[in-house]
Amino acid sequence: MKLKTTPKILHIETGKHLYGGAKQVYYLIWGLKQKRYGENILICPKKSDIQRECNNLCKIYPENIAGDIDLFFLFRLLKIIKKETPHIIHIHSRRGADTFGILASKITKKKVILTRRVDNPEHPFIAKIKYNNLDKIITISKGIYDILIREGVKKDKIHIIPSGIDFDFYNRKCNNTWFNIKFNINEDTVKIGMIAQFIPRKGHEFLLNAIPLILEKTNKVIFILFGKGPLQNKISNLIYEKNLEKYVKIVGFIRDIENYIPCLDILVHPAYMEGLGVSLLQANAASVPVVATSVGGIKDVISHGKNGFLFEPEDKYQFVKYVLDLIFDSEKRKQMGIRGQKIVKEKFSISNMVNNYIKIYEDLMNKKVSQ
Repeated sequence: MKLKTTPKILHIETGKHLYGGAKQVYYLIWGLKQKRYGENILICPKKSDIQRECNNLCKIYPENIAGDIDLFFLFRLLKIIKKETPHIIHIHSRRGADTFGILASKITKKKVILTRRVDNPEHPFIAKIKYNNLDKIITISKGIYDILIREGVKKDKIHIIPSGIDFDFYNRKCNNTWFNIKFNINEDTVKIGMIAQFIPRKGHEFLLNAIPLILEKTNKVIFILFGKGPLQNKISNLIYEKNLEKYVKIVGFIRDIENYIPCLDILVHPAYMEGLGVSLLQANAASVPVVATSVGGIKDVISHGKNGFLFEPEDKYQFVKYVLDLIFDSEKRKQMGIRGQKIVKEKFSISNMVNNYIKIYEDLMNKKVSQ
């Protein structure tokens, strides 16, 4: 039976800042509106970035969400579902969204899907209960897909839909004069960036331990660390202890990161775990090659030797070798950047991502109609 009903989709996203998963939810809702597909409703934290950005895109229920312990959120969620009567509940994050979203869908007998963006393993017993109660599970990479399979989640429930980015937004020219003045660096300095939250699994300490080996070969380099998080003070202290203040700068969370990325010569991403790594897509879109660990969804983005280099976690010497290779070979950086742009444009567009989600929504709607 053909789909006739316009689907009403209730999205649940608990991220407060517009990066990572929350940014992807914004792209999805924006893309669905551009394609005039369905009626979208968003539940998100009050005064969050995604509330602001989605204000003209869909109906929003801003909530105070306190995570998995917020039992009152379940009752508020049930009230919203009863009022809006969505066809599909789409859970985009954890911190209470998954637990209470799944429970609410079962109570109200609504179709429910969950997008999983992280590759940290869960206990198989919990994973089976949690994920087998969903109608569909979307993973953003093969790495996350493999983890769910190992945990006993039913294969026919899982679909891979990679994250998407706005290619043209990041494909811009660098204002070199502005950038060099801002960071007080010379024209011949090789600029290496890392864009990640300051949390253990991102590998900031690994990077600081590797930098002295790079400085043994060249001092015409600067490392610029973008992001914020609980480890920021610790990393700042380590920079001081290792006497690296001249070569490593922490700039915090930058809202206009799109103006900084094109000015980088290399992006490094020494994460121990990673669902996909949107910053890698942003870098490649800006023609910047990447040196990253061969873990999780990173392998879905970076093809070794084509648009960057992959190294094994904790292998400091392999990492240094690849970074130095790119530091001393500007032509290789250029060619990897060109290939990276092609890969991102073909595989990781917002349009592709949105079309793939529409297929999932339509499949669920058609199943509901045919029952």
